[in-house]
Amino acid sequence: MTRFLPSLDAAKAQARAFRANQAAQGRLIPHAAALEVIAQSFGYRDWNTFHAAIGNAPRPPVMVGDLVPGHYLKQAFLGEVLSVIETAPGHYEVELELDTPVDVVTFDSFSNFRSRIRKTIGSDGRSLECTSDGIPHLVLWE
Repeated sequence: MTRFLPSLDAAKAQARAFRANQAAQGRLIPHAAALEVIAQSFGYRDWNTFHAAIGNAPRPPVMVGDLVPGHYLKQAFLGEVLSVIETAPGHYEVELELDTPVDVVTFDSFSNFRSRIRKTIGSDGRSLECTSDGIPHLVLWE
């Protein structure tokens, strides 16, 4: 079974929050002990094993299930991330289901609406392909 693992920073933040919660209840515990508790909460024997499972590799800019705002062909949207595949270091093919279809045609005489798009983005959330005026086709978080 594949299980979601937090980033290293998120796991450490969980340990800090746990430690602060314990301190508020009058139980002072060392940071190392809080790290061990967090590791065990994810089913790992100890922090070192958990840290190795998380790894230090960069994470994709989005995860499956995320709701992300952005622009596709200069049109605003809110979309759900359906898939994320790393195609090369720092490049990810993402598939999005848009909340409202966007028109991918700029001519007045006809339209072509899309509610699902698939693009390759960099770690900055911008597509590698650009329009003729240099604007990325897909920009997340704008």
